[in-house]
Amino acid sequence: MGVSGCGKSTVAAMLAEALGCGFVEADDYHSQTNKGRGEDVAVSCSALRLGYREVLREGDRNYKPGSYGSCRVKFVCLEASAEVIAERVERRAAEGDHFMPASLVRSQLDLLEIDAAEGITVVDATVPAHAIVEATITQFREELASTAR
Repeated sequence: MGVSGCGKSTVAAMLAEALGCGFVEADDYHSQTNKGRGEDVAVSCSALRLGYREVLREGDRNYKPGSYGSCRVKFVCLEASAEVIAERVERRAAEGDHFMPASLVRSQLDLLEIDAAEGITVVDATVPAHAIVEATITQFREELASTAR
């Protein structure tokens, strides 16, 4: 999770490949299909607000609101400075790879809310994507054992 331009899609796609599971890019969906069909998937989406993350957590049929630790849905927030994010967004827009203008970066950063109780893993989005994937798999290895190849 994280603001536009932080590397969510790149990391999620690599994580899905490493785990041998499906990958969903949330920008491609704005409906119930985004929740999946009871299968393990890596999802890339902004999920800037707690309410949005709660909707995603409902994909775990056993989830009880507020019981973050026992929820199978995990969040990794990719974080970088506003300057780094704006540069990435501007580059992507210039290349025709994304629709979001850099002028909206500040508003996304202002919307981002993370409650420490959620246990969201926050990582530096400026490190190589493969390192983020490896660290994520290491952190959640036991919980991901059923999906890893």
